[in-house]
Amino acid sequence: MTSPSATRGGAKATPVTTPSAPTARREPTSDRFLDWVRAHRTISSWIGAILIVGVGLFLWTQVTKQKSQDVASRDLQGARFAFENQNLPLAASELARIIENYSGTNAAEEARLLLANVRLLQGQPQQAVDVLGENAPKAGRAYRAQAYGLLGAAYENLGRFREAGEAYESGAEAARLDFLKAQMLSDAGRAWVVAGDTAKAVADYQRIVKDFPKEGTATEAKVRLAELTKGAVS
Repeated sequence: MTSPSATRGGAKATPVTTPSAPTARREPTSDRFLDWVRAHRTISSWIGAILIVGVGLFLWTQVTKQKSQDVASRDLQGARFAFENQNLPLAASELARIIENYSGTNAAEEARLLLANVRLLQGQPQQAVDVLGENAPKAGRAYRAQAYGLLGAAYENLGRFREAGEAYESGAEAARLDFLKAQMLSDAGRAWVVAGDTAKAVADYQRIVKDFPKEGTATEAKVRLAELTKGAVS
């Protein structure tokens, strides 16, 4: 506080300032941490050991995963060679082995798609369904649309057209590119027509015309809509 004091001769008062209380200094966070570590040496040692083991396991997992991916990719090349040379039984055997031994790798996902294709070429649509049925929804984003497309084709070959329509629609939702979305919807529309569900077929064809007018399938969709609605819907 400042208190005025009068002086003779009209001199100005000299302000008197009360000194403020000293501010307590806070101990740096790093020092407090070191103090805690010194006071809890046993716990600190356990925490450090757990961290080291955790980092080691992570690095080991990453290295092992990369090695598995590399081996699976090499094996996949061999299976592709057999497929391209029309040795379908050998290709199917190799692809099934890759799927079983290297689950979780990109090579295994590609092998599953190729194996389903092999089964379709061999006239074994039920085996293609067995390969893809439970796995199509869990496939990686890069593979999901193609998995649903092959699954829809397998269902069509089995005469299970409603399931084919559902698979194709799921493929359209999973597809990233417009032309593939439109193609999947067109396939779904075809399956719904055969299944006798005109309403769902019309809905899929209308979506093509509305959302993908620049794609080649839009022209066909308009023709199918005219046939299904007797020209009432364009």
